[in-house]
Amino acid sequence: MAYQTLTQLRTALESGATSAEEIARRYIARTEAHNGALNAFVDFDADSILAQAQASDAYRKTHDARPLEGLPIAIKDIFCTRHGRTQCCSNILRDFRAPYDAHVITLLREAGAVLFGKTNMDEFAMGSSNETSAFGSCRNPWDTDRIPGGSSGGSAAAVAAALAPAALGTDTGGSIRQPASLTGIVGLKPTYGRVSRRGIIAFASSLDQAGPMTRSVADAALIASVISGHDAGDATSVADAPDAHWLEACDARDMQGLRIGRPKEYFVEGMDREVRGRIDAALAQCEALGAEIVDISLPHTEYAVAAYYVIAPSEASANLSRYDGVRFGQRCADPEDLFDMYTRSRDEGFGAEVKRRILTGVFALSTGYYDAYYKKAQQVRTLIRRDFDEAFAKVDVIATPTSPITAFKLGEKKEDPLTMYLADIFTIAVNLAGLPGLSQPCGFAGDLPVGLQWIAPPWREDRLLAAAAAYEAATDWHRHRPAAFNDTAAGGAA
Repeated sequence: MAYQTLTQLRTALESGATSAEEIARRYIARTEAHNGALNAFVDFDADSILAQAQASDAYRKTHDARPLEGLPIAIKDIFCTRHGRTQCCSNILRDFRAPYDAHVITLLREAGAVLFGKTNMDEFAMGSSNETSAFGSCRNPWDTDRIPGGSSGGSAAAVAAALAPAALGTDTGGSIRQPASLTGIVGLKPTYGRVSRRGIIAFASSLDQAGPMTRSVADAALIASVISGHDAGDATSVADAPDAHWLEACDARDMQGLRIGRPKEYFVEGMDREVRGRIDAALAQCEALGAEIVDISLPHTEYAVAAYYVIAPSEASANLSRYDGVRFGQRCADPEDLFDMYTRSRDEGFGAEVKRRILTGVFALSTGYYDAYYKKAQQVRTLIRRDFDEAFAKVDVIATPTSPITAFKLGEKKEDPLTMYLADIFTIAVNLAGLPGLSQPCGFAGDLPVGLQWIAPPWREDRLLAAAAAYEAATDWHRHRPAAFNDTAAGGAA
């Protein structure tokens, strides 16, 4: 029962077969039993969850059910919520309580969702493994000696291990799609500007975007349909974005005549051989379903990682300047003077990776280096976007690996930042171009999940969902479960 999708749970609620309180109690019990092994949640209030579920049951008795009525959704610790802590998994925000809800949290509440705790993440969303969290590393349900991916690792692990049926994450350079790939779930990053950023603790303002992490494509569409839409309080929210027809897009399940681009730059030496094999098999399956595979080129892909690690740290250095012990953040004890207070508060509050990116960003924006680094990176960003524009003149969607590797061992890459950064090589360009992207499970390399990434033109999430739903309907990879967290002791990678 714990591995039911949101769609299945909603059907059970509508029929009266269960109640929101019963569902909440089921997932609370699983979280209390398994979170010690995974460290997926960093703030969890069972009483609050039960109160929300009971209120939902009472609402259902006298009103028509709302789209997410009584459905539990875990929340990444980057979204401001007026109840509970919002810490961004950083010591500088430890025990911070936001005075308001992020816009997407307001939308979830209005849709009847039960907010199901705050999930672990890389500090300020800066990381690819969830190892930079001030609350300790989250672990992968498929192998608890391995990372779940980052930065939305806690959300991914919670869904993969059925501690919650769905979760919310954010994606700045792949932070929804990469952990979704490494834990065998679905992760959707909408077009930049589709979902409000208001109340999401900012990392890189021109890149950050919120999205769902679920066990099925339809579930991702359901949540996305709720959290999308214009927000006058967010200057980056687009007022006239075309409707994505979220749920209708999942119904066709038809690939007949679909032109799928296969970029040569995403199938390179160094990719895990078994990962390559699973992606090739997935594309062969798409051909069997009637799609046409078209070889394409995205020639500036090789510069994406370098451009991203100039632009994102530059924006982070500005966004994180507010955490100084005065406006926001923990203040150091017994400062000697104002300068000492600023410097020690930030030094004690931020972890090593956040400091590294702040320093990188400050350097890139400094006098004499701005043109050479930040301006040049923005020019490369434009070239990357043009590559995609030219490709989409020939194809409907693009299919690639989500990650070149499967989940690696905890600590394996922690002391090698460059190698860690390269783990996002297939996801970063999508953020730079502001495009929608989706990762879904497409098999296993050994006993570890592999993700297939779909990329579409701006505002064409319907194409992503249609393609992903068709592939999902023809396969059963999304039904596999990590054996150690499967109540029926069935499933696994076999």
